[in-house]
Amino acid sequence: MSQPYAAGESAGYHEIRPAFYIGQHDSTRTETLADLQYGQVLNSGFSFVTTPITNQHFHDRIVDLLTRSLAALKEDEAPGLRPDPIVPPLTTEDTSLFPASYTSGLVAYSSPWIDLCSSNHVVASISRQVLNLEVSYANFCGVRSIIIPGPREDSVKVGHGHGIAQYARAIQEAFLLGTRVNLIIHIPMYREPGLEEQVTVLSASEISEEQPQAEQEIDLFSSWDSWHTIRSICEYDQRLYVALRIPRMLPEKELQTRWFSEPLQYLTFGPSVFQTNKAGHPTLSRHHQDLIAKYMRLKHAPYFLLCDVGPELEEAADASEALIPPSAADFPTLAEAAAQSLREDKQKTLEHNAYAAYLRHLEREQEPLSYLEQTTLTNFQDWLQSPLQPLSDNLESVTYEVFEGDPVKYWQYEQAITEALKDWSEEKKPTSSPDGVVIAVAGSGRGPLVTRALRASEKTGVPVQVWAVEKNPNAYVYLLRQNQKEWGGRVTVVKTDMRAWKGPLVSGSPSPDEGPVYGKVDILVSELLGSFGDNELSPECLDGIQHVLAPGRGISIPRSYTAHLSPVATPRIFADVRQRAETDPGSKAFDTPWVVQLYAVDFVAQRVPDRGRFQCAWEFAHPLPPAAVAAVEARRQGGVAGGGGGSMAGGVGANDHNARHCRLTFVCRTRGVVHGLAGYFESVLYESADGERRVELSTLPDNIGRKSRDMISWFPIFFPLKQPLYVPPDAELEVSMWRQTDDSKVWYEWMIEAYMWVGPSQRVKVGASDMYICSSPLVGAIQNHPVYFAAAATAADAYEFPPKEYHDRDAFSHSELNLLSPACVSFHLRYVFLTRIAYSGVLSSKSERPERG
Repeated sequence: MSQPYAAGESAGYHEIRPAFYIGQHDSTRTETLADLQYGQVLNSGFSFVTTPITNQHFHDRIVDLLTRSLAALKEDEAPGLRPDPIVPPLTTEDTSLFPASYTSGLVAYSSPWIDLCSSNHVVASISRQVLNLEVSYANFCGVRSIIIPGPREDSVKVGHGHGIAQYARAIQEAFLLGTRVNLIIHIPMYREPGLEEQVTVLSASEISEEQPQAEQEIDLFSSWDSWHTIRSICEYDQRLYVALRIPRMLPEKELQTRWFSEPLQYLTFGPSVFQTNKAGHPTLSRHHQDLIAKYMRLKHAPYFLLCDVGPELEEAADASEALIPPSAADFPTLAEAAAQSLREDKQKTLEHNAYAAYLRHLEREQEPLSYLEQTTLTNFQDWLQSPLQPLSDNLESVTYEVFEGDPVKYWQYEQAITEALKDWSEEKKPTSSPDGVVIAVAGSGRGPLVTRALRASEKTGVPVQVWAVEKNPNAYVYLLRQNQKEWGGRVTVVKTDMRAWKGPLVSGSPSPDEGPVYGKVDILVSELLGSFGDNELSPECLDGIQHVLAPGRGISIPRSYTAHLSPVATPRIFADVRQRAETDPGSKAFDTPWVVQLYAVDFVAQRVPDRGRFQCAWEFAHPLPPAAVAAVEARRQGGVAGGGGGSMAGGVGANDHNARHCRLTFVCRTRGVVHGLAGYFESVLYESADGERRVELSTLPDNIGRKSRDMISWFPIFFPLKQPLYVPPDAELEVSMWRQTDDSKVWYEWMIEAYMWVGPSQRVKVGASDMYICSSPLVGAIQNHPVYFAAAATAADAYEFPPKEYHDRDAFSHSELNLLSPACVSFHLRYVFLTRIAYSGVLSSKSERPERG
């Protein structure tokens, strides 16, 4: 015989699963539970319980007020006069909710009979006043959450748009009274018949409630549309949440994902949602179980609210019973007490709520959280991070340690180096050193890539000569120690910015008239990729060090990388950015790309032929071809017709080859809202000459599992919109993005336009965002210095490193610049230009860059 779920299986102690918090709601309850009743609910398997704020006496009083007001209005209706009645304050006869030690653990439920959407101004006014009274009083009593029944008709239905706006306005006003409470709108996932409140709303007699017919077509997104209107009017208040009514028939995945991205507080289940198994116990369909499993992976997972599923509660004891003196029956013998205890335990087991027990069973059946979910992925869900600035900041050891905690990335890098060494040996390429293939790790940090390069050499048997180049003086010390303790002195450690490095030192000065001799690098390894691929200025950095790469045969790892975009809806993140912008207007939060582990997100676009959900914006490849290098040098030296050309800002255009632009078209089948653009990247670390073998990295949701599964080194980047862009059904989104440069900085610009087709060859614009420009302070006009033009004409391989005392200087005075040779000044200008880099891709000084959030 099957056992109840309460008997349950025991989970392993080492496994961590999402925790279920299950609440109980009775729509017929009109009084706050007494202590004994509250204990009965908790003992039957629930974690919390809802309570009405007012009672039946208050309801009768309001109905009487409405009746008298409507009658008076008909008798004496003057043009232009709207004498709305005033709801009197609450009395002790109107409520049984009072401040107590357990009140903060209760969830208040507003009166479901009010009609905030009513077209009758008297009904709407009384309903609004009732809501304000209840919210204000519950806030006074110490309640922390109030559930408010949502509108029963949606704004997309003809004639009901005003009602939804009126409802949202009432919620916005309630926030002013409930200063310490969260307001939770109880709304169905879609308008499934029978899913609404069964209570008759407060309405005039001549207003009939329109019941949905079974044969009518159901608009799946109308309920979400109403919710979007409510939260938009409430300006994405962070105290506004959703209690989502789960239907018996789950809708398409697009709608499930849409609600997944919203601020969910409760998933509510009525008895009609459950099925009955052969043993007579309630169960949920496999589709419902999958939905629960997905939703419970959220960092702030929703609670469960079981509606009208019991238990049956005893009537509260009358106070006079406490005065009855005890009898002999109240003092049983030990044997009688033991027998009574056994009967009570058996009764408690039988009375354990079957619905709550089933959810506890589902809790035990959840997939355990993986190690990454426990430590990283869950903790960082939808959490905005101010980007690191590794080129302008000297990172701390703990920051490097976090990066090194991702074994997938470094394994892929090791595989790329291994494949490169194999091909080098098989093709019998000449090496730049008689000791073997010369490998340089540019930006070594604490040396994880150096270790992988040595390991690849050991696996392939190909001898290598490894150089570790690092500008961070503190990491430089650590690299020296690593070379002594771990690498056995096989690595040459160089402290310099990679763009200042002249290459491996072959020999010192053979004579006073000649300088040192520098060699070339066969394989250049770097990890300069950002969340959008190029947003940490990998193109500019690798351009600056390309001159050390062996011409014709040198290999760059990574070989190439592409940036990808997708329009997304992410209400939680948008509300967070909005709050930052309001708290600190000077932060320009909406003009800043944020690094964030996107999780509660809805990808607005659908995959259709020739139009994917994620589309490539642009690509960079290394090393640059000789023609591109020659063009860059010509621009830098002014060797083009009419001068250097370049940007309108006055630069010579030496970095114009790294500017990019894209215009992407996304197709949106269902209506929705866009809060910004999600940015990802893919990178080919190494590709064999025949193209058959590739080692790749990817953060694209569609490809990460195939190319670099479980890699967590990079979170996506988010380009926000200040005003959410509403998208109608069957629309197209045109995304335009620019990567701009003027030789002194690099920045992004982006905008989105929405179009609808009105004919076979014509479409109209129905919405558009502003043009957003990535904000960051500009670098000072160093180009105006009198020695700039002479210095800029010096070839890159002729740059002399400045004296040691100038290595870490951010700026020079006019007299100090004049003391340097033109070549030194040129290097300094390039050094300042390339090291003042903000994460967003904008060059800025340390004193001017945006502070971390």
